Amino acid sequence: MPDRRPYIAGNWKMHKTGAEAEDFLWALLPRISGEDRAEVVVCAPFTALSNLVDGSRGSRVKVAAQNMHQAEQGAFTGEVSAAMLSHLDVRAAVLGHSERRQYFNETDEALAEKLPVALTAGIEPIFCVGESEAEREAGQMEDVLRRQVTAGLSKVAAADLPTVVIAYEPIWAIGTGKVATTEQAQEAIAFIRSLVAGIEAGAAEAVRILYGGSVKPDNAAELLSQPDIDGALIGGASLDPADFAALVAAGDAA
Repeated sequence: MPDRRPYIAGNWKMHKTGAEAEDFLWALLPRISGEDRAEVVVCAPFTALSNLVDGSRGSRVKVAAQNMHQAEQGAFTGEVSAAMLSHLDVRAAVLGHSERRQYFNETDEALAEKLPVALTAGIEPIFCVGESEAEREAGQMEDVLRRQVTAGLSKVAAADLPTVVIAYEPIWAIGTGKVATTEQAQEAIAFIRSLVAGIEAGAAEAVRILYGGSVKPDNAAELLSQPDIDGALIGGASLDPADFAALVAAGDAA
């Protein structure tokens, strides 16, 4: 089995001003200055990206946006392009988060356009997929994941597939306090890896697949011990520098 580097990403959602982001960094960086096995990513609001990029230079923290439009430019009020992110030295972007799908009508078709645009711009896509509670209870988890994964990756060149980071986030476990069992998370992520293998066999063992859904310091080690879980996309626990540092430590130890 390849030694996939653990990936610990904190998704702040609509939290923290630029000044608050700087305060967070000052508290976080001394806590994560040792072992650097895991990649550390902070996914921040657009207004805090510049502060984070400047404050994290020379550190192990990679800065990511929480969304990105697929067009190079145009009449898309409120949107941000890949070129705009690249200009700020933002190196990754969350694409297809369940909240974007649910509240802002993000479609599989739009995501199929976004992923290759991000890759061309040198922006690492953190591509999110996952089923709702109703879909899981109806036995549709695999059908939903198959649709989302195959559609989202449909325009990504085979050679670029290993550079996409996929995040499995069961919608019923996001912000609810519910956590998929270790077995449920491993089963779903192994299934996603099999879907990637169906697209390009050589990419499946290299692509990193994260679990997202109420990940906290007290459950991270068990989740990260699973053979197909390569990291975590973390919501609420990433807002506190001590908690996030503990999660990075779990990634370093994985």
